[in-house]
Amino acid sequence: MSMRIHRGWGRYFNFSTVGSFIIALFVIVPLYWMVASSFKTQSNVSASPAQLFPVPVSTSSYTAAFNDGFAHFILNSVIVAVCTTTLVLFLGTLAGYALGRMPMRGKYPIMVTLLMISVFPTIAVVPALYVVMRTIGWLNTYQALIFPYTAFNLPFAIWILRNYFLGISRSMEESARIDGAGALRTLVQVIVPQVTPGIFTAGVFTFTACWTEFLMALSFDFGKKTIPVGIASFGAQFTVPYGAYFAASVLSVIPVAALVLIFRKAVVSGLTAGAVKG
Repeated sequence: MSMRIHRGWGRYFNFSTVGSFIIALFVIVPLYWMVASSFKTQSNVSASPAQLFPVPVSTSSYTAAFNDGFAHFILNSVIVAVCTTTLVLFLGTLAGYALGRMPMRGKYPIMVTLLMISVFPTIAVVPALYVVMRTIGWLNTYQALIFPYTAFNLPFAIWILRNYFLGISRSMEESARIDGAGALRTLVQVIVPQVTPGIFTAGVFTFTACWTEFLMALSFDFGKKTIPVGIASFGAQFTVPYGAYFAASVLSVIPVAALVLIFRKAVVSGLTAGAVKG
């Protein structure tokens, strides 16, 4: 009897269940603490012992964040992230199609080079990029971030999209050519709709990388601060506005979380296809 009960409970309490529960705690608890602290008063944020619930509920931290220019930081991040994502998807689609579908010499060295660029540490090139930006007069401009972000995120997009292009039957292209469609029309109307999950995957990851990048944004844009740099600039010499930090962090997480939730099926499909093809 006891053996049967043990086996019955074993279906619900196994190592995978316990592991998933622990991982969920590591993810959910910090998120809850960030959201709850954003609705506390400034004195309650740093109270000892710590308060588990925001009592009383206050929106003063959100007001303080916007008073410190957070709306401007959001606008800067949106402009940089959207422009970079658009460039990466446009160039990545063309390059992925060329590397995956067209006859070309030297494909292997190109793919190896792209892989090396994708894992190259950003901090190693920031000093040289700073000198370049200062020389051409791009410091404190949007393009000072858009073009470096495009260069660093493009290799990953090309890898994802190339693997998708490799999985498309060539009979579709041949049928389009028989019907009189040119190469560009075939790509836009026939091939691109087949790689939509890969495009969404590359777009979500590119947008997230641009939205959260800190080092280059801090180095190149002193005037047009993005969200990470803007949050770091909150406060004065002798004050640390923890409430404003939490409130701004909550607002900065919402767009990324919304993208992942909306396009989660496409992202999972894109990552899975990238792991088994090519």
